[in-house]
Amino acid sequence: MKKIVSLLALLVTFFGTAQIVAPVKWGSSVVKVSDTEIDLIVTANIEDNWHLYSQFTPEGGALPLVFTFKNQKGNYQLVGKTKEGKYKKSFNEIFEIEEYYFQNAAKFTQRIKILNSKLKTVDISVDGQACIDGKCVQTEANLKFDLPELKVLESTETVIDSAENKTDSLATTEVDTTKQSIAPSKASNNNTPDKEEKSLWSIFFLAFLGGFAALLMPCIFPMIPMTVSFFTKQSKTKAAGVKNAIIYGLAIIAIYVLLGSLITGIFGAEALNELSTSVTFNLIFFALLVIFALSFLGAFEIVLPSSWATKIDSKADKGGIVGIFFMALALAVVSFSCTGPIVGTLLVESASKGGLAPIIGMLGFSLAIALPFMLFAMFPGWLNAMPKSGGWLNTVKVSLGFLELAFAFKFLSNADLVLQKHWLERELFIAIWIAVFAAWALYLFGKYMLPHDYEKADKIGVGRLMMAIIVSTFTFYMIPGLWGAPLKILSGLTPPMTYAESASGFGNGNSSTAELPEHAHNGPHGIIAFEDYEYGLTYAKKVGKPVLLDFTGDACANCRKMEDNVWSDKSILPILKEQVVLISLYCDRKIELPKSQQYLSKTTGKQVVTIGNKWTDLQISRYKSNSQPLYVIIDNEGNDLEEMAPMAFNTNIEEYKKWLENGIALANKK
Repeated sequence: MKKIVSLLALLVTFFGTAQIVAPVKWGSSVVKVSDTEIDLIVTANIEDNWHLYSQFTPEGGALPLVFTFKNQKGNYQLVGKTKEGKYKKSFNEIFEIEEYYFQNAAKFTQRIKILNSKLKTVDISVDGQACIDGKCVQTEANLKFDLPELKVLESTETVIDSAENKTDSLATTEVDTTKQSIAPSKASNNNTPDKEEKSLWSIFFLAFLGGFAALLMPCIFPMIPMTVSFFTKQSKTKAAGVKNAIIYGLAIIAIYVLLGSLITGIFGAEALNELSTSVTFNLIFFALLVIFALSFLGAFEIVLPSSWATKIDSKADKGGIVGIFFMALALAVVSFSCTGPIVGTLLVESASKGGLAPIIGMLGFSLAIALPFMLFAMFPGWLNAMPKSGGWLNTVKVSLGFLELAFAFKFLSNADLVLQKHWLERELFIAIWIAVFAAWALYLFGKYMLPHDYEKADKIGVGRLMMAIIVSTFTFYMIPGLWGAPLKILSGLTPPMTYAESASGFGNGNSSTAELPEHAHNGPHGIIAFEDYEYGLTYAKKVGKPVLLDFTGDACANCRKMEDNVWSDKSILPILKEQVVLISLYCDRKIELPKSQQYLSKTTGKQVVTIGNKWTDLQISRYKSNSQPLYVIIDNEGNDLEEMAPMAFNTNIEEYKKWLENGIALANKK
């Protein structure tokens, strides 16, 4: 891996001007521990705002720091692992893992036992990655440790307490051998606290909306005035009633947050990160959402055993804080038939994000439910302004059922795309959505009843009418998609236009198959595309055009957004059709390679078994990135362009056009 990285270490463009960037300066020193043991000290001075990643940063994000001990055999042996100071942690929303890194300075200690008394030097190499604001460089150093006669020390600090300590005062030999990687790693760009907070806030907000929807369910909404009246009447003073209601609300929050914590604790953050691309979990999620949807539509009730509610209710009679907690638990159990499907859907979605997402999701959900109980207890007069319970509550419940049914097929589509089975192609997916939303619209217009409805709606309210019009409009909007319309609003939700029965026909702007080169196919918007690197490069040499490498995925929503919203633009599409050869490498395809083509990756140490493994390994080893989409322009000999950094997800059409034009111009000069 290090040899490949060294060959591909190139210049990165900063602020429009090419310049060599060396954010890390390495140093070395030795400390004698005993007559036979020595500590090798490696120091790193890191420029402000740069991150140097730890040896232990989890797989799937930025590349970890690696120490290689060169002249070890017969001369010395390592005593334990290389120790390092405290690193910082930050959640990366793109890679969906918590990464470990250093800022300002770092110190590493490796103890060795001397086997050869004539040994004079120890040689090691350091290989790591440093990033700032979406730019990453490969930092390497070859360090030589002289082994002089040193006075034996009584104690030696082998682990630095904080990576914030500066190393300027240490006697070191600085080595400035930082090389640039041509990959602008998404890791650093999303490693900042504001990016992390933005991701968690979006999860919190969506979960809060889900909690508000649950609040309007028939099994919760009527309980608000009943519960608030209980606290105000049973309490000796108004202040005591308010206090008890607040405790009640906090207990609701604690119960649901505990549920999110259990999900994270049982499955683990790393396992949750795999859910979004796992065929098995996508199929499980599809089945769960269908069950939840049918429950909301009235096919059956999802309820917990009645004995649970009875036992919990008896505990609530004890009074005090413990009694209030069991009252909150009773609410959660009794209302499970309404909240269960919503909670399940939220946990499915947040679990696929990994990290703290399930906990944050349950915090937002429970807060939306708890707030009304607390606020109405503080201001009882507001109860008079509440709408009365009635059939409208069931309308909300049924509407959520239709939404869950529609989104269930997105998970089924993800599994089909990854497996490339073509069971749920674009036309069928859109047809299903049209049927679901049309049925929803007819229900809102009062054309039929479902089991939970009290009576047929001879008259419908203005709010229900407006909702029916919105749903109907959306249904009519989707109909042209059956004949190849792009449906940009649904970009990333529907299967791509190339994954369709009519992919080679009308509506997609594709050329006929007779015009296609060997091994090529019709890509998005009629762009001739290859799915194999070697075949595509051979064709590029033949026609004398540069190559646009497109690291993508069948289940990659951002890839579809780029194709639908950027590639389709009238200023971009002619460039992609006429000036480059497109090679799309699908990194999530589970199609198994022939046994003769399977191998052990030198970069990750994992077995490369599928087509997706192969292209992912190429992306990681060559461009130090494993997030899609990633676009790279190379010449038709397969050489990377030193002045051109790859382009990640970017919907700014002008920036993407400029990047394409600059890369093509540079490739054509070679």
